[in-house]
Amino acid sequence: MSKIINSGGDEADFTKPLYAPIKRRSFFMYAGATAGATALILSGCSDDEDTVTAPGTVSLGSGDIGVLNYAYALEQLEAAFYAQVIATPYTGITTDERAALTAISKHEAIHRDFFKAAIPTNQAIPGLNPDFSKINFTDRTQVLTAAKTFEDLGVAAYNGAGQLIQNGTYLLLAGKIVSVEARHAAYIRDLLTPGSFAGNDVVNTSGLDQALSVSAVLTAAQPYIKEKINGDNVGK
Repeated sequence: MSKIINSGGDEADFTKPLYAPIKRRSFFMYAGATAGATALILSGCSDDEDTVTAPGTVSLGSGDIGVLNYAYALEQLEAAFYAQVIATPYTGITTDERAALTAISKHEAIHRDFFKAAIPTNQAIPGLNPDFSKINFTDRTQVLTAAKTFEDLGVAAYNGAGQLIQNGTYLLLAGKIVSVEARHAAYIRDLLTPGSFAGNDVVNTSGLDQALSVSAVLTAAQPYIKEKINGDNVGK
């Protein structure tokens, strides 16, 4: 089993929460929003219940804020995973693989920080702590299999949550992010099994990608997050 690094402040330090802040300017550049447009987005956020409930349990909240926190939790998980992959590359990684996985790592960090900047501080979930103890980061198959799980899960999560989003701006931004996640998923799948980028396990006979409910996604993601995540009110 590979050692989880502790680099004293490095992005891949897994003794710390998954979230590491970036400048808000990066969020504005990513979203393509002016200050006025961003203010409009944030003004649509309604008050929500405290996102932390029982000790060790994190509630995602309700309504659109719940959906944003849901996406934020998943992006924290993916960003932490790829940071570790890049920090401790698996045995036999090629130059092309390292370059592509580094690009994916950067994308996931941007997605994570986008949601951190978009959600009002008093309504955002805290930084989460990952549990990658069952992944051997020196083994190519284990790493890519885990990456496939996270990417397929992310795409299915966004697809399933789209119908829960009330704010049109949020829906547009979610659509932009899920398209990138789908590109990641296709690449990872082809690394594992060439030609499986659009396998029938994720794309149905109508040519549509799978969509999963919040509960199904959180059940699959929970083993990799130390805190208990409660998504019962997401989108409600």
